[in-house]
Amino acid sequence: MADVLTERVLVVPAALFHHLGYFQGFSSNVDRYLDELLDPKHTSYRPRAQVEEDPGFKQLIPYVIFRHRGLDGCESVFQYTRGTGMGENRLHRKRSVGVGGHISARDAEIEVATNPYQEGMRRELDEEVAVDTPYTVRCVGLINDDQTDVGRVHLGVVHLFDCEIPAVYPNEEEIVDSGFQPVDKILVDLNSFETWSQICMEALFGRK
Repeated sequence: MADVLTERVLVVPAALFHHLGYFQGFSSNVDRYLDELLDPKHTSYRPRAQVEEDPGFKQLIPYVIFRHRGLDGCESVFQYTRGTGMGENRLHRKRSVGVGGHISARDAEIEVATNPYQEGMRRELDEEVAVDTPYTVRCVGLINDDQTDVGRVHLGVVHLFDCEIPAVYPNEEEIVDSGFQPVDKILVDLNSFETWSQICMEALFGRK
């Protein structure tokens, strides 16, 4: 809790998001948003405890989804349950397909960091999971969910990691019941997942 009270996290004004083009749910139009959202003239680092309750700002959150496609074409996605020790208590005990977290002011203070957002995403991944497979990365969309208290103050940036083998393992005790599951199995049980995961799975893998 002390870290949350003192941590300063990357935010943009919610007005900028509205100016670029408001949406509810998922947008695959990354080019329309990302460069402007990450432009240092728009970003700032503010106390997390304040912005968690201030919808005037959106905290930018990298949300990484690990996918594996088998030789038979079947897709599986890394998923897990959030333990009660993970940072956002409003998401405790929720299942998730996304790994990531806040970009912190400390990510901008690292001498070698030329891109605080990328540095923060790398740090969050290193803290939360071990990735024991080659992979390719694409930024595939953004998530906005103003229908929940958590979503109202966050904006997700979705990165799809395509893994050669399904070898992603938790680094934290609070990531429980983890592993790759077939996409179809997740889609029929979406109600047990946090809202962002529901939005992503339906947008990226929903059967038309």
